[in-house]
Amino acid sequence: MGLFWAGPCAHSRPHSAKPSGKDFIGIFTAQAFMCLRRKTPLSPKGSLVSGMANGFLMEVCVDSVESAVNAERGGAGRLELCANLMEGGTTPTIGLLQVVKQCTRVPVFVMIRPRGGDFLYSDREVEVMKADIRLAKQHGADGLVFGALTEDGRVDTELCTALLAASRPLPVTFHRAAFDMVYDPLAALETLISMGFERVLTSGCDSSVLEGLPLIKRLTEQAKGRIVVVPGGGITERNLQRILEGSGASEFHCSARSVKDSGMKFRNPYTTMGAYLSTPEYSIKVADVAKVRTLNAIAKNIL
Repeated sequence: MGLFWAGPCAHSRPHSAKPSGKDFIGIFTAQAFMCLRRKTPLSPKGSLVSGMANGFLMEVCVDSVESAVNAERGGAGRLELCANLMEGGTTPTIGLLQVVKQCTRVPVFVMIRPRGGDFLYSDREVEVMKADIRLAKQHGADGLVFGALTEDGRVDTELCTALLAASRPLPVTFHRAAFDMVYDPLAALETLISMGFERVLTSGCDSSVLEGLPLIKRLTEQAKGRIVVVPGGGITERNLQRILEGSGASEFHCSARSVKDSGMKFRNPYTTMGAYLSTPEYSIKVADVAKVRTLNAIAKNIL
């Protein structure tokens, strides 16, 4: 499938043969089947004509096929695919990656994170990460997202070097939560640049992008185009304009989700499937097409 953007970190991939409908009977939902049949206009160079808004690229974080399809419909230029968004994101299943790739045409960057919590990994967790990188590459990932720190809050250069080598030739983004937990973000930025990371996602080491905006601006100025600093964390239609103007960033990251009520008619009120504070079983958070479109329009400066 072609990519939306012919930038230095985008990797095009050939169109795959369109499967016949009978191959999907009993496997995919009708929505998934329809998205496989959908055709998106391509530019003469074979890249998607949508995805960048007036020079800004919008990445949407998704954890389901429905969210991925909605994000693309709303104008997302790239997807960050993960699981367990309530824990900051973990590695998605290969099944999810495969179906998302079949249903969308924008680049899909896959998160490599074996668990929630900190970014100090054991040897066995590292083996899991390396295996997940191999599988993600084999099943069509267009890029990867990960981060690792030492116990004193610095970038784990030894581990990240090994993971980068395993990831190539795909572009790699340094994980937001990992960067936002570093001891010295300005020094960490130089470390990431020297190692060859293409992007770093950050909320400015604060609770949200708005609070961290001064640091994001400083990081963008320090980067001088050597790495893409991507603001993310709490971006909404109410603050996006201020963030883009105040950060100097050319890309931004959001989830743009809304709560969708479950289609279940029978509901057991006496039990839950997760922790007490987890998302209720009878509501689902998905990327909202209207929210994504609004953010895209703001980036185009047409609202």
